[in-house]
Amino acid sequence: MHRFIFLRSKFVSSKSSVSSISLCNHLSNSTNSPDYNSRSSPSKSPAKYYGSTLQRQNLNGSPYFRCFTQNLTFLTSKIGCNWFLSSGYSPNCVSSDGNRSFIRSFSVEPERESIEYDVVIVGAGPAGLSAAIRLKQLCREKGADLSVCVVEKGAEVGAHIISGNVFEPRALDELLPQWKQEQAPISVPVSSDKFWFLTKDRAYSLPSPSDNKGNYVISLSQLVRWMGMKAEEFGVEIYPGFAASEILYGANNSVIGIGTNDMGIAKDCSKKENFQHGVELKGRVTLLAEGCRGSLSEKIIKKYQLREKVNAQHQTYALGIKEVWEIDESKHNPGAVLHTLGWPLDKKTYGGSFLYHMKDRQVSIGLVVALNYRNPYLSPYDEFQKLKHHPAVKPLLEGGTVIQYGARTLNEGGIQSIPYPVFPGGAIIGCSAGFINVPKIKGTHTAMKSGMLAAEAAFGALHEGSSLELYWETLRNSWIWEELYKARNYRPAFEHGLIPGMALSALEHYILKGKSPFTLKHGKPDHEATDIAQLHSPIEYPKPDGVFSFDVPTSLHRSNTNHEHDQPAHLRLRDPNIPELVNLPEYAGPESRYCPARVYEYLPNEESQLKLQINAQNCLHCKACDIKDPKQNIEWTVPEGGGGPGYSVM
Repeated sequence: MHRFIFLRSKFVSSKSSVSSISLCNHLSNSTNSPDYNSRSSPSKSPAKYYGSTLQRQNLNGSPYFRCFTQNLTFLTSKIGCNWFLSSGYSPNCVSSDGNRSFIRSFSVEPERESIEYDVVIVGAGPAGLSAAIRLKQLCREKGADLSVCVVEKGAEVGAHIISGNVFEPRALDELLPQWKQEQAPISVPVSSDKFWFLTKDRAYSLPSPSDNKGNYVISLSQLVRWMGMKAEEFGVEIYPGFAASEILYGANNSVIGIGTNDMGIAKDCSKKENFQHGVELKGRVTLLAEGCRGSLSEKIIKKYQLREKVNAQHQTYALGIKEVWEIDESKHNPGAVLHTLGWPLDKKTYGGSFLYHMKDRQVSIGLVVALNYRNPYLSPYDEFQKLKHHPAVKPLLEGGTVIQYGARTLNEGGIQSIPYPVFPGGAIIGCSAGFINVPKIKGTHTAMKSGMLAAEAAFGALHEGSSLELYWETLRNSWIWEELYKARNYRPAFEHGLIPGMALSALEHYILKGKSPFTLKHGKPDHEATDIAQLHSPIEYPKPDGVFSFDVPTSLHRSNTNHEHDQPAHLRLRDPNIPELVNLPEYAGPESRYCPARVYEYLPNEESQLKLQINAQNCLHCKACDIKDPKQNIEWTVPEGGGGPGYSVM
């Protein structure tokens, strides 16, 4: 028997990995593993690992199947649905396999369907997929069968994954020790590791604070795609193109799953002809792996006061902006790693750049700007464009071509800012909680390990009757905690400027070696750090030359960003008057500069008064606006599933 989720075909972008399959063909060929993600390397795992513990049955000649196809023909003629399939149970039936039950009914105005799993994971990134794989590994080891679902808002697995990534394989070695033999896209070992301090015209070489021996230069979006295929081989059900928009609560105020947003809602909030209800994905355990500043994770942290529970400080963030270039073969040095501090940022703004040589003549170049910067006239996007004109960087890029562009925020709060990660009914994993090691500039390995630890705790709670609270205990006893504790003072050391930060960091690294008897605190939250405009002078940025520097529309095109135009803006103003009454007169409209996608523009209306226009279709899902808005007036919510960037090599 088979579960299905139905949507109008127009909701799935042309870049989506979900393919439309005839229901009749799918059921008549029910003994084959469904390729519902249309992967280039489809899973070859046994059919039983796709959802139900029941072996698949050929329903071709049954009276139920004939009746069902007649009902389907009638209903599709009435409501105009195309059907997108995943493995599981048939509609119009009640079925149970001991792990989940499923009830569905038809109507011309369909009710929101509900599907039950043992574990629901939000986000198909490194943490979410590591958790899913580890759960299924434990099922095989212990002879259990827990159903695991991963829901992903990107059109395909990896589409929203971006990282300037020098990958430390420690967690992957633990999770999938045979990754080399299984052709993981990890093939470029670090060959050199340099650290520069930049002035406007010079680059001064400094001792590298990081040790990247044994690490690899990778594309994280490609690695995540590979991990998605491995997860499917283990029997994990992955649904890309579905945006988790709400938390579902039970009678005792515990989390019982998530709901995806309705699709086919017009800008005026009316239902379009192709309207479809969202889906409820209910889990005995829900793991939130949304990445940095996850919208559901933030709600959970506030609702259950998870920071207060462990006296954690506020999270602090940075915005990373990145391009992948294809350069001349003679300049390419696979595995070469470069990090910089200093120019183009001023001495009061923390941040730095990176340049990594990947495979196939590709290099990743990017700038990371801490979002506690003070000057409201600063534009991280334009600072990045300036960087590429530095005399130590420009020659490398000369004659090259930009392949892709993207941006994303990252957590920099470290161990001081990690909330209590367990809530009633689930846990927060990966960058939603914030496990980045700032001096290492790495968070993928810690995110993966957190997902594995949460999976082990969830398995124990579901199969062995232990407590999910064990996740917090094992987390604090893991190498994640040891690593982050040693790195805890690096980021707050820069609170008072670049030079004091470098001095304190050198003391921590070379003398105290992470064993200092004190723990520094972070300063103001990022949105409070922004000064009023009158304390600063406007910054005049050079116009892009179209060779090394580019305007925003050109860069956006390279990000493959796309949203359905006729839908409500997913970027919402809590008070629509604040932009014109506060942000513009007091802060000179900083949202028009801190956003790396020109989502926010102040344009004159008919009375020549500047009004804020939100171009939500440009959104890169970086979350900078949700973090940096001075009055916290912008709320980032999920758009229709499948929208946003379409990264492939980021």
